[in-house]
Amino acid sequence: MRTLHTYLTRQVLATTMMTVAVFTFVLLLGNVLREIFTILLNDRASIKVIGMAIGLLLPHVFVFSLPMGMLTAMLLTFGRLSAERELIAIRNGGISLLALITPMLLLAAAFSCVCALVNMEIGPRCRFVYKNLIYDLGNKRPDAVLSEKCFIRDIPGFIIYVDQIKGNDLHHLLISKLNTNSEIVVNLRAERGQLVRQPGTNQFVLHLYNSSGAALENGNWQPLPFLGESEYVIALPSVSTRKPKLNEMTFGQLREELRQIEAAQMQTGSLAGMDAQGIRRKMAESRLPMVDVTTPILVEMHRQVAFSFACIGFTLVGIPLGIRSHRKETSVGMAVALVLVLVYYSFLIMAGSLDTNAKVYPYLICWIPNFLFQVVGAWLLWRANRN
Repeated sequence: MRTLHTYLTRQVLATTMMTVAVFTFVLLLGNVLREIFTILLNDRASIKVIGMAIGLLLPHVFVFSLPMGMLTAMLLTFGRLSAERELIAIRNGGISLLALITPMLLLAAAFSCVCALVNMEIGPRCRFVYKNLIYDLGNKRPDAVLSEKCFIRDIPGFIIYVDQIKGNDLHHLLISKLNTNSEIVVNLRAERGQLVRQPGTNQFVLHLYNSSGAALENGNWQPLPFLGESEYVIALPSVSTRKPKLNEMTFGQLREELRQIEAAQMQTGSLAGMDAQGIRRKMAESRLPMVDVTTPILVEMHRQVAFSFACIGFTLVGIPLGIRSHRKETSVGMAVALVLVLVYYSFLIMAGSLDTNAKVYPYLICWIPNFLFQVVGAWLLWRANRN
């Protein structure tokens, strides 16, 4: 039995390494064309910088390619065993399918631990450093500093929340101005804004349209008249103080952000001192839509954890499907793997697209593919073991 397990494990590991290398190259090529192309257009980008950027993207790509490679390896390995009748010979020797695949399940669990480490710690840190690299090369766009659906507190003199960023156009803003003691003295809301960079500086002019708010006077908040259009000069923080976006935060940072976000809401101008019900009522009375800023954080946290279990679900599904296919062609195995991967990732994409709709609990959608693949895979394995 040990010899058989060793043989099967070597086959799976060799195939996994091959398929992971293929998928990593394909996915990395897509990221290079989409993101690193901006570096190539920068005159200060050297070969060393480009190589560093590619290296920083590898963990982000690896966490996708490893589950895909694991799934393809199961389809190819067990499809070949079934096509060449080796599986029949093994089972005629009195070895059950469940006993045969035990090392594969342990291997999938080990790979899931690796994915968890990359998903929750290494990947976000590398992506943050990569974005800093882009930022440092001079591509200082609004979306390089401001993050959608997140309170930005590292711009001197301001706390800024933006619901949506499209180029230089900002939609549904909450802005607090701070005094020299970092105390909030003005709170503003605006339906739309625009951030325009001042050439040759690290400063932007923030134009606000259809804005209103309140100011602190003698310890009391007084409503401001409808401001219409106003503008403020803001300075970009240095790279060392840039706040990471949600997909650049580790799990621990996301948890800390989630803990602080409610306190940050309470400190935002005229919302200070209100309970959760009062905040909802006040925002409902405003012309701006109510935004649940905690839901995107929850979606990212659940995505990091749920996606780490992809290897287990893909293994449970891949083994019985490989046995049933009776095929050993690589192209067929990869085609089946791609279809299953698209089904799995469609749920994660759906969760991301609904991350502002708290009513549908989008963070729970991240767990649907794991539940679906593991239940279906366990059922298919049970049927294959009985046959």
